[in-house]
Order: sequence, then structure tokens, then C-alpha cells
Amino acid sequence: MVRRVIVGMSGGVDSSVAAWLLKQQGYEVVGLFMKNWEDDDTDEYCTSREDLVDAVSVAQILGIEIEAVNFSAEYRERVFSNFLTEYQAGRTPNPDVLCNAEIKFKAFLDHAIALGADWIATGHYAQVREVDGRFELLKAADASKDQSYFLYRLNQAQLSKTLFPLGRLLKREVRELARSLGLPNHAKRDSTGICFIGERPFREFLMRYLPTAPGPMQTPEGRVVGEHQGLMYYTIGQRHGLGIGGQGEAWYVADKDLAANRLIVVQGHDHPALYKRSLAADELSWIEGAPPAFPQNYAGKTRYRQPDAPCTLTQVSGERCEVEFAQVQWAVTPGQSVVLYDDAVCLGGGVIA
Repeated sequence: MVRRVIVGMSGGVDSSVAAWLLKQQGYEVVGLFMKNWEDDDTDEYCTSREDLVDAVSVAQILGIEIEAVNFSAEYRERVFSNFLTEYQAGRTPNPDVLCNAEIKFKAFLDHAIALGADWIATGHYAQVREVDGRFELLKAADASKDQSYFLYRLNQAQLSKTLFPLGRLLKREVRELARSLGLPNHAKRDSTGICFIGERPFREFLMRYLPTAPGPMQTPEGRVVGEHQGLMYYTIGQRHGLGIGGQGEAWYVADKDLAANRLIVVQGHDHPALYKRSLAADELSWIEGAPPAFPQNYAGKTRYRQPDAPCTLTQVSGERCEVEFAQVQWAVTPGQSVVLYDDAVCLGGGVIA
């Protein structure tokens, strides 16, 4: 019996090639285009109409059906409200992590199952492996594109229904396949910016939703060196946009004093205040459904574009864990995620507290 796979098609090259690969493997493939943002989709930053045109064009070339669905209400309720709450609390959230868990692998998965899908598939660079009836999330073959960091909140039920056709391919191979197939989006650049909202001047975007609250920029010793526009607009390790003049090395955001509305800044990329050896995380999510063994050595990431760093999971207690790194880590940021790995296997993680 032919098995049905519904592919989340964004209009980009990755999901387009994923759909083609699945069709080549003999699946009944149906495309699904998700629209998840409506607040200002007529301005220059939102590309949903252009993306839909690309997705439909690819579907026609591949000879598959495609449907468009609007998850804007779910996105606002499950992802964007959390995004604003976190920024208002002075943290720097990662909307891609929550968007994957709540929209791409929950709202989309539920919709696909209702349409009779056996599996869903996306253009993520990651792999799923079944071992003795349990499902593991693995890194992609292309280390430079691996997206398992953004997928660490997926659970067993979600992984059991998910295919990642690009997991064993390199990005350049995907683009070459798209070009050889004559896909119109073969050279389309990858999307960046906020998940489903796109690229836009970030501070101006946040100002639409959150009130500004200016305050002093100070050194750790208490010297005032400038004024910030609101702690929500800055993140640990940020260099650009501080507006601090004077001589010497560049200034960086090192900390936020929420109680006093102070932004703590330091000079120099290697200032000690920018480094941390340990962290605590909450909102834990483990791929297996239970935490891995501890205390035990693993590898960890505190941000996406970061090499694996040797670390020890020292404690797990309820909804909080503690991680200690073998070497100090630069710009560990509350609101971002720490994700743990056992070699190529993503174990899960939590939100840095």
C-alpha cells in the first residue's frame, strides 16, 4: 500500500527537494504551505505571497497536490505571545525552537494526520533513527547546516511520524539537485530572521508591541557610559547598536540588572564578565521522555552557530537542570536554549535560566 506523506513546503529549496526525494522513493506526496503571520504581511519584510507562488510552482513541476493552511491564530497564541513575554522579562528567546515544537510538529502534524497522512516531512537538516521501538534525533550529515538544535523539544510521538529526507545530504547537493530538476527556486537564498515573521529592523518591530523603558548603561563598577532604550532590545554578547563612543576596545553587553533597569556593558570581546563555565536551565524537554543519566559527560551547545563543547550534566531536579562546561563559554544568554548531545544523538535540553 502506498504511504502518504504531507510535506511542509515553504517555497524554499530545501522543502522542495525533500518533496521530490520522497516522491522518488515511492510515497504519495502532498505539499502543505503554512501561513503563520498576518499582522503586517503587506509590507516589505513578509514574503508569504511570493513564497506561496514558489511552492505552487514547484508542486506543479513535481506533479503533486498542494494545499495552503493558515495557522496564524495558533502561531500568535502558542509562539508569539511567549516571544513577547520573554523579551519583556529581559530574556532573549529562540522562537524557532518553540515554532518547531508548537506549529511545524504539532499544529501541522495534527492537520496532516486529519488529512490521512502516515507521516509528515520537512526540509530540516536532521535525521531520525528508530532503535528498539524508540526514536532518536540525530545530527545531519552536513555539520554546517545541522538543525537538530532547533528540534530538541520534539517528543517520541512527533518523531515517530516525521521524515527528514535531507538528513544525509549536503546543502550544495540539495541546490544542485534543485538546479538539475529545473526548480525555479534553486538559487533562492535561505530565509533568516524571526520564524515566519521574516527579516525586519528588530527594535522597531518590538516597539510596536512592547513599551520602551530607557535606563543607564553602566560598567560592572557602576560607571555610567550611556543610555539604553529598554533592556528587551539587547542581548548578551551584543556589540552593535550600543552607541557608546570613546577610545579603546569595542563595548559588549555583559548582563542585565532587571530590578534597577541597568544594562551592564564591558569593553573587549574577551572581558571575563562575558564568560560562564556553568548554567542552569528550566522548561526541560528530553527526546526519550526522561532525562539522560547524570552526573555524566556529554557535549552541549548554548547557541545554534556553536561547536559542540564538552560538558557535564551535573544535576536534574524536576524542571531544572545544571550543566558545567569543561571550558568557559562566551555570552551564555538567558532565554536561549542549551542542547545536549551524546555524539551524534540529540538528547534534549532546556531554556537557559
